[in-house]
Amino acid sequence: MNSTEFKIHNSSKIYGNSVIGKGTVIMENVILGYPEHRVLMEILEQNVEIENYDFPGCTIGPDSIIRAGSTIFSNVKTGKNFKTGHNVMIRENTEIGDNVLIGTNVIIDGHVKIGNNVSIQGNVYIPTNVVIEDHVFIGPCAVLANDKYPIRKKYDLKGPILRKGSSIGANATLLPGIEIGEGAMVAGGALVTKNVPAWKLAVGAPARIQELSEDMMELNRI
Repeated sequence: MNSTEFKIHNSSKIYGNSVIGKGTVIMENVILGYPEHRVLMEILEQNVEIENYDFPGCTIGPDSIIRAGSTIFSNVKTGKNFKTGHNVMIRENTEIGDNVLIGTNVIIDGHVKIGNNVSIQGNVYIPTNVVIEDHVFIGPCAVLANDKYPIRKKYDLKGPILRKGSSIGANATLLPGIEIGEGAMVAGGALVTKNVPAWKLAVGAPARIQELSEDMMELNRI
């Protein structure tokens, strides 16, 4: 890596074969390329230092800003103009497109795909096996779930799918396996237990489907 092409605070750590794009800024106490569980177990079994072990790191696209305290695991790839708030955690095998904002204290638990022009506000929780398409907005403190029967019954973990241009309001909860249709909106505090059709509005707990007003029939301006 050519350190003249980007800026990294000296308190940050970079592990594995990580790649940092030109014009990117890495702030204080950031960890990039932290080994996923399988790799970490290999390192511990071989009794070697993480810094001396050869494994895939992460890839951060050009012109990005990773703010203080954030941790990005191995096998994470972001596009250009990626921005985080403080204390973000993004686990392994997550793919993130261009022009994406991940807000303060967001947890992305790995195996997640995020498209382009996406805004995820602070304190959002995103579990494994979630798909978020382009131009999606997720408001603060929203929670997505991927397990219908937590530690009670076997279930193939399946998170929600958020289609292009959908919006999720603050403090909303999306249950496993549901689909939020293109351009649909979920109101703040809603509990979404069923699919939301494209260009409809989900309100309440459990959420009821209503018509979306004419002036809201356009993609998010992200």
